[in-house]
Amino acid sequence: MNPEVLIIGCGFLGEATAELFSSHGSQVLGLVRSQESWNRINGRPYDSALCDVTDDASVEALDPRLHGIPLAIYAVSSGGGTHEEYASLYRDGLQRIQECWKPQKIIFVSSTSVYGQNDASWVTEASPTIPDRETGRMLLEAEGIALAAGGSVARLTGIYGPGRSLLLKKFLAGEAVLEEGGHRWLNQIHRDDAAVALLRLSDPLLLPGIFNVTDNSPSTQRQLYGWMAEFLDRPPPPEGPAALNRKRGFNSRRISNAKLRALGWEPSYPSYRDALPQLMVGI
Repeated sequence: MNPEVLIIGCGFLGEATAELFSSHGSQVLGLVRSQESWNRINGRPYDSALCDVTDDASVEALDPRLHGIPLAIYAVSSGGGTHEEYASLYRDGLQRIQECWKPQKIIFVSSTSVYGQNDASWVTEASPTIPDRETGRMLLEAEGIALAAGGSVARLTGIYGPGRSLLLKKFLAGEAVLEEGGHRWLNQIHRDDAAVALLRLSDPLLLPGIFNVTDNSPSTQRQLYGWMAEFLDRPPPPEGPAALNRKRGFNSRRISNAKLRALGWEPSYPSYRDALPQLMVGI
């Protein structure tokens, strides 16, 4: 059967999203770029295929099957995170599949790194986008492609979930530091809640637009590590200087999810603290 939903990028989030749509009865095709990734998802309850969105021939080869597909969710991820990789994978890749396959609806998975606020202020979808890094500017250009095609943009905060939480990993390894006192605001979203948000945004009756995808509880770094310390009965991390060379810069802002919640979406994990028991399973 021809797919109804295309997940471009079946990584940490895309794989969960493909399984969620499949469980709701959709015919799903998940695309990955490497044989290793295909081997990982082969045999799941949805179809899968290899496709390198940075290559014209690879995309054109799937055109007969994917031309005019009802829904395409662009959820790719960049390993290295350089400006060139972002331009090729996010901006140019999205433009390539839009021109070749002409999906009826696109949802582009972006990041709240397109915002540049660093003053602990509340940030909504109407707030200025002033990214302080070139990678953020590349994401903005890709967002423009999706919006121009009548699609939607899902701006995710820091994503975590089963087997993946950078903050928890640092805490358990004894590498966590309360940077400049730990007063910087952080925003996160559980992978499964993000997948449900993408399912909600796929509603054909929903007007396209930009939506922040984050939990209900922006928290300071001190609060987050405090929850871990309390849960694990360990001392909190020491204070130290800020790490200014992180991939998405050093920022402090509180991201609002009010627009998405107004559509009826509610996270199963309203805060990182609520997810801690699940995250600790198997550790």
